[in-house]
Amino acid sequence: MGKLTRAWIEAVRFRTLPVSVAGVVTAVAYALADGVFQGAPALLCLLFALLCQVASNFANEYYDYRAGRDRAGREGPRRGVTEGDLTPRAMKYATFGVLGVAACVGLALTYWGGLWLIAVGALIGLFAIAYSAGPWPLSTHCMGEVAVFLFFGIIPVNFTYYVQALSWSASVLAASASIGLMGANVLIINNYRDADEDLAVGKHTLANTLGRRAMPWLYFANALAAVVLMAPGWFALPCGWLAAPLVYLVGALAITLRMARMHGHALNHLLGITAMSMFAYSLLFLLAQAA
Repeated sequence: MGKLTRAWIEAVRFRTLPVSVAGVVTAVAYALADGVFQGAPALLCLLFALLCQVASNFANEYYDYRAGRDRAGREGPRRGVTEGDLTPRAMKYATFGVLGVAACVGLALTYWGGLWLIAVGALIGLFAIAYSAGPWPLSTHCMGEVAVFLFFGIIPVNFTYYVQALSWSASVLAASASIGLMGANVLIINNYRDADEDLAVGKHTLANTLGRRAMPWLYFANALAAVVLMAPGWFALPCGWLAAPLVYLVGALAITLRMARMHGHALNHLLGITAMSMFAYSLLFLLAQAA
């Protein structure tokens, strides 16, 4: 594999993409439970979510480079633009190219959900960029976790369900908050790892505002709240499926304890585990509903 190909693969940040998938999978599980599942719009929602996350990842790399918020040899995964593997111009074009493809996919969803979804799609695209760019980048003002909660939890879960059911659901809303909290935990580890580097370049995150000591326990509090929010859905299933949220919670506690003892590159592994455990949690819920 060539150096250029590796740089683009790293820029996509495959390790974090399960966060997007989990939201759509959770919505599909509730659609199955309610007898309203439709494969085509659900698949388009999955593609839209993945494309928007990739565009946001590209934008984050490009705009953090432009603002001087990335440094060569950083603790996190290698950034191709900062390291000189990719040109800023190429990353800028890739950002808006992927966002354009996402917009086309989003337009197709109006067939099921109505033209008013265009406004929702435009808002999602705007915030994919505003996370890292603009006069008040969310990622530099302690709003990263809130953005993830909304745009990887509340919005994708509820709207994926809506384009299938053409209605809203209180249980789906609770589940969307659950998935949002799990997704925020991925960013908590990311910002916990980068706390010192971010502070040095003037990037304000929860990790360097609340302090490193608080972050592992915020991680566990999010995980606990996430399980509680979806508890009614699990309790409605045969009792054997209750092992899934219990295992997730035990794993979250183990990660919490390990976070408190780890620094730097070692945390990259926990970030990947957090994203995959979130995906596994949603997938098991889907399998339980399909059984």
